[in-house]
Amino acid sequence: MSIAEITWRAREQALRRAWATRQVRPDQLAGLPPLTAVRPAAERRFTSPLPADTSSLVPDEARAAILAVADRLLKGEWEVLGTIRTDLERPDWFYDPVTGRRSLPDAYAFSLNQRDESAVGNIKQVWEVSRLQHLTLLAVAWYLTGTDAYAERVAEQLTSWWRENPFLSGVNWTSGIELGVRLINFAWIRRLLDSWPPVADLFERNELALRQIRWHQEYLAAFESKGSSANNHVIAEAAGQLAASCAFPWFPESGRWRDDSLALLERELDRNTFPSGVNRELASDYHGFVAELGYFAAIEALAARTPVSAQTWRQLCAMTDCMAALVDERVRPPRQGDSDEGRVVLLDAPGHNRWPALLSLGGTLFGRLGWWPALLPDAASALVSSLLGERQAVAGRPPRRPDRFTDAGITIFRTDAADSPELYCRLDGGPHGFLSIAAHAHADALSAEVRYGGVDILADPGTYCYHGEPEWRKYFQSTIGHNTLEIDGQWQSVRGGSFLWLRHARGRESAVADDGTVATWTAEHDGYARLRPPAVHCRSVRVDRALRSVEITDAIKSGHHDVRLAFHLGPDVQAELDGSVASLRWLADSGQQTARLTLPGELRWTLHRAETDPILGWYSSGLGHRVPSWTLVGMGRQTGGNRLITLLTFAADEDLLSRDMGDKAVSLSESNAAAADGAPGSQAEAG
Repeated sequence: MSIAEITWRAREQALRRAWATRQVRPDQLAGLPPLTAVRPAAERRFTSPLPADTSSLVPDEARAAILAVADRLLKGEWEVLGTIRTDLERPDWFYDPVTGRRSLPDAYAFSLNQRDESAVGNIKQVWEVSRLQHLTLLAVAWYLTGTDAYAERVAEQLTSWWRENPFLSGVNWTSGIELGVRLINFAWIRRLLDSWPPVADLFERNELALRQIRWHQEYLAAFESKGSSANNHVIAEAAGQLAASCAFPWFPESGRWRDDSLALLERELDRNTFPSGVNRELASDYHGFVAELGYFAAIEALAARTPVSAQTWRQLCAMTDCMAALVDERVRPPRQGDSDEGRVVLLDAPGHNRWPALLSLGGTLFGRLGWWPALLPDAASALVSSLLGERQAVAGRPPRRPDRFTDAGITIFRTDAADSPELYCRLDGGPHGFLSIAAHAHADALSAEVRYGGVDILADPGTYCYHGEPEWRKYFQSTIGHNTLEIDGQWQSVRGGSFLWLRHARGRESAVADDGTVATWTAEHDGYARLRPPAVHCRSVRVDRALRSVEITDAIKSGHHDVRLAFHLGPDVQAELDGSVASLRWLADSGQQTARLTLPGELRWTLHRAETDPILGWYSSGLGHRVPSWTLVGMGRQTGGNRLITLLTFAADEDLLSRDMGDKAVSLSESNAAAADGAPGSQAEAG
């Protein structure tokens, strides 16, 4: 950390200690004097409801899905980060069902360590429910049907949360990102319930609601993420403050809060985004989360007639076009870096993949381009379109789908949309992550992610957990946990904690070419320059669209080193290993699919699945989820300059695979054998 950041953190800690006197415990609420720092009741009106008849624009399929989920919510049923909850008729806002622990509701927020599972349980489980997004979905259900049971449940649980979580009491006040997301949901709940007769008694004429909206904004105005923490957290803080000050301009400070948060959002959105539009955290899930935060903050500002700048609209549009370019044929994003399935507002039934909904929303804001993927209409787009009025015109958008984001080190090779199933290959040749701590990065430099028809073949295993299971957290962050090369048993980047990296491997793309049939990519990283002797991992990838093959060549510059080369298969793929050839099979919509993975003969190959000592052979589709999957690991000792060549070939059936690719596989085997015979020290050794 810089001297300036250390100074700021010291001041913040002093302020946190001083604010202990401002804590309001649940049993103190009744004794609080009347709130005076608020505009008179006659001036407290909600001025940006949805236009009349907007509900008729919601597609029938989206409406049915929303009501099905809302009806389950009325019974208390809800999935939270892989855990099925059945207790949400009357939520315990401090209870974690994963560990069974309950944090202290009246503890001073800043005295709690939210990463201490023994004190607070799995904090993500607790925080996720307290984002109150399930109440926004219930408010949508009321808006679509007028059924009072939905609105009454919203009012009951909002009141419960407000009463049980007064200012600075409990773990739900320990992170600004949670307050920011909550404020945006407060605004949308109020908007959706605008025609419900008791809504003003729930919000404008409710002193408890006024206190909570004010408390949230006071907190965000005082505690801003800065320095090495100024990643998606500061975006959420600024977005929430901007949304609330626009939707609820009922306080003497509202104008200042609006102006300050707007300036903060625009500045930090720019700092957090590459010129190409890719989020600098290089964690795909957070790209979508930050874009969604920007969308809803900008929508709220526009509704309040204090719009964000044209540059910020351009930036949000660039982020949106990036998302459209990065997805595969199933509209699935890359699986780079951390993922916690973070979402901002639920206006549709939830799904594990948020990107179709985000692209639909982005298309509403900016318009779809011709090369974008096809998207189904949804409720969010209908509601936002009605509120927005007209799309934002942004010039200079890409006329064709980009496949390279040079500043982010992301390259994607794929077959044409008409040539189904799609062969999709994402390559990582860029920075490790954002800011000095790179909180949501993984040790995945030069990793490759390959899909066929939207099915993970060479898969990024994902994230699985953030807190509470440290060995699992380490595995999913590790170098051996990705499709890349580990040298001398070391990670490429040096880890200092679950969200802290002490040294970053820096990737660099050196050559990229694509003639439409064959695409090639070459890159290297410096993460192993610290070894003795130093090493540089170099990787080249060749994608042959006509032959439907992916060839990966790995080499090390300098010295003799023990290596492990890992290839992780998706959970749908079955594998059989015969020496250095793996036969792959999976079931797709079109029937049985096959592929052959011809591995470097210089290494000794083993197949792993669902192992726990050490952890190996797992895939996580989202936070809290993990399933067994096959992992291939090759071990040996390599001399600098020697090449390890891997060939992945696809075909509709085994006979076709053998006929079309046999000659190339034989040629590759001979090439590997020749390299092994002609280079001393390159024979496989256990290591």
